[in-house]
Amino acid sequence: MTAPLLQVEGLTVAFGHGAGRNVAVDDLSYTLEAGETLAIVGESGSGKSVSSMALLGLLPPRSARIESGVARFRGTDLLHLPERELRAVRGNRIAMIFQEPMTSLTPVLRIGQQITEALVEHRGLSLRDAREKALETLRLVDLSDPPRRMQQFPHELSGGMRQRVMIAMAMALEPDILIADEPTTALDVTVQAQILDLMRDVQARFGTAILLITHDMGVVAEMAERVVVMNKGRKVEDGPVDAIFARPRADYTRRLLAAVPRLGARASEDGPRPTVADPAHPGDDVLRAEGLGKTFAGRGRLFGRAAGTVAMDDVGFTVRAGETLALVGESGSGKSTSGRAVLRLIEVDRGRIDLEGEDMRALPQRSLRRARRAMQMVFQDPFAALNPRMSVGRLIGEPMQIHGIARGADLKDHVAELLRRVGLEADHMRRFPHEFSGGQRQRICIARALGVRPKLIVADEPTSALDVSVQAQVLDLMLELQQSLGLGYLFISHDMAVVEEMAHRVAVMRQGRIVEMGPRRAVLGAPRHPYTAALLAAVPRPDPTAQRPKLPQLDLGTIPMGPLAEAAPGHWVAT
Repeated sequence: MTAPLLQVEGLTVAFGHGAGRNVAVDDLSYTLEAGETLAIVGESGSGKSVSSMALLGLLPPRSARIESGVARFRGTDLLHLPERELRAVRGNRIAMIFQEPMTSLTPVLRIGQQITEALVEHRGLSLRDAREKALETLRLVDLSDPPRRMQQFPHELSGGMRQRVMIAMAMALEPDILIADEPTTALDVTVQAQILDLMRDVQARFGTAILLITHDMGVVAEMAERVVVMNKGRKVEDGPVDAIFARPRADYTRRLLAAVPRLGARASEDGPRPTVADPAHPGDDVLRAEGLGKTFAGRGRLFGRAAGTVAMDDVGFTVRAGETLALVGESGSGKSTSGRAVLRLIEVDRGRIDLEGEDMRALPQRSLRRARRAMQMVFQDPFAALNPRMSVGRLIGEPMQIHGIARGADLKDHVAELLRRVGLEADHMRRFPHEFSGGQRQRICIARALGVRPKLIVADEPTSALDVSVQAQVLDLMLELQQSLGLGYLFISHDMAVVEEMAHRVAVMRQGRIVEMGPRRAVLGAPRHPYTAALLAAVPRPDPTAQRPKLPQLDLGTIPMGPLAEAAPGHWVAT
């Protein structure tokens, strides 16, 4: 029998020294065969990402230490390679897609330069050949207008676009192993489906093995052949994907699977989580947006200016007290722009925004600051939203101090209670953002938003960085707060199963316009617009026996994009 492509035995990784050290990975062993997909799953902080970064020497040397173990790649122990030899492997023979693309891309270099430098370094290509290869890989990941994207900087792209750039950089070198750490976290479902199909195509063409780290059990069911389940640094179970889903042996695995939201579960009372009752008596409008338009100016050119990008075109919706309106659509469709616009984090070119009947666009800056107590936002990227120099206690407590809600010992008690409600410990208030996992940082952001007791929360992908069990807790918390406080949510998400659990109404956006809007059951159960049907068809199912239907081929020139017309009571569709 041939040896596995990668064989990890007894890997133990600890942070710190002595009795107070934190063991992040404890005696982990697994194998990865050529051409196979192995998924490593578990909660935030279970050691998934740490175990993979240890293979490539990416852990901070001053705080992390590999205490024991071997990791044989083609017979060579990666854990004991000199840095120079490891560099020849890293990014070349073993590539990694990181969870947070903005922290992985160099902000001062253009996208094209960041892709081509790896091709020049590891493949010895000329700059011209490297550029052609870079353009080819950007087309493979379905990034629009590759020549233009090559000239842009990371901050000029959406979160989903940046993740596609990361995937293109990894795949350009055709590695033996692709370590994919939450590769589709920032992607909408249609692009996620394309990326998963692309990863399978690359695997079939080049025999690439994939080490998939994810909290999305739908992606696991669709992609993986074997699964390793981790909890608190230890492996609790492993086996074929069919057996793990159908007959999990460990209690932890059973709890993990029970927390997975499943699209369509709302039609039955036997769903894995309690259903959300539609509001029997909807409250007054908390937010009303009418005719919003926003065009971002293009770059200056020698002979004139490039055409601007239309981010919103005649966008309008309402959010009532005690109601959740979900905005769904592809990356770049205008979802996040709409959310930021209603809070005046960006200024629109036209339209009206009313918060509890008050015209937000007419407010001077001082009045706007007072009004913002009633509206808060949870951002998509938690690391970028938290000041790294402030402790968690100060981060959560500062908005409450500014708005006069609590001070002194009372403030400390409020912060401790908020931390407990989002699944963290009270003593975490003394720590700093870099000491937490991505999922834990997002929970801190949610706690900070809840602290000022707002009437409206704009939640931009609030659970995209959370594993399924913590996601379930956060969604339960948001529903509890909504029912007890009458909160209105503008819920921006690409996870259609989460949208089904959270939303009372759904608005579908494409290219800056709302193409369908109506009650949740109508839009998700019987979509009237072809683009909505394509979104639903792309959702991965957390069932290895279920096959995702082939994505419908949409003729972009014939997709209805005109004004909304009422197709049924309360159900509007673009004409």
